[in-house]
Amino acid sequence: MHDPLWAPWRMAYLERLNDDQRAQRGGLTDFIATAFSNPHDDVTNHVVTRNTHGLVMLNLYPYANGHLLVALGEARANLLDYTPEQRAAFWDLIETGMQLMRSVLSPQGVNMGINEGEAAGAGLPGHLHAHLVPRWHGDVNFMGSVAGARIIPSSLEDMATRYRQATHGD
Repeated sequence: MHDPLWAPWRMAYLERLNDDQRAQRGGLTDFIATAFSNPHDDVTNHVVTRNTHGLVMLNLYPYANGHLLVALGEARANLLDYTPEQRAAFWDLIETGMQLMRSVLSPQGVNMGINEGEAAGAGLPGHLHAHLVPRWHGDVNFMGSVAGARIIPSSLEDMATRYRQATHGD
């Protein structure tokens, strides 16, 4: 007999599939710009740290536990659309996210990437952002290849709290 694998937070994702598919046809709402311009909603939006230039937040649909998104507050589609100073600020935020990830999760590796443009897989092509995905040996299991499912062992709220505590000492 198999023990059930409970992932109740996935229901929100499943229920939003139709909404997300409609949004993609008409363009996704820029949730990053919304989060950046509403710092009073950082807990709700899973923002773990921010500065005057941008923010680091949890990915709502993570590839792995602790998957972070890093972005500047100003939305631009392409990296080279930003000034050199803005690109430096973007990189500083990526370094902040990496430091947080290493101190909170101690991953054995990290996938870091930017999907620039819809053809490259950008889910929000109008607002460039970086993905930081923590990795461990053996973290890709049979569920991905057999069931097409990812196992995320911690809720977004718990993970955001861990990151915020490391950042702010809350």
